[in-house]
Amino acid sequence: MPQNQSAIEMITRQIDELATILKQTTQDLNTVRGHERVTAWKKRTVELLAQQIGPKDAQRLAGTTPGPSFTNDLMEELGDEIEVYRTFLQTLARQLEQAAS
Repeated sequence: MPQNQSAIEMITRQIDELATILKQTTQDLNTVRGHERVTAWKKRTVELLAQQIGPKDAQRLAGTTPGPSFTNDLMEELGDEIEVYRTFLQTLARQLEQAAS
């Protein structure tokens, strides 16, 4: 299914963007800007998911939020938030791959 393949490629790009955001934030040491980037990334990704996969999965990502954090380490909290979104997208990509098989 070519549509699934293009959706998987889009998901891979979005996962790569998350890695870039975390790397940039680590270099800048500016977690406030990092959170702003993640918020903008999430908004774009929800729109992309709605276009390529459907509104149901887009809404699932929109409703996904990280759990409470108890570390008082802003960089770790950002990393945890990014990991939640990365895991969501990786799971979605696996589901698309299985559906294409």
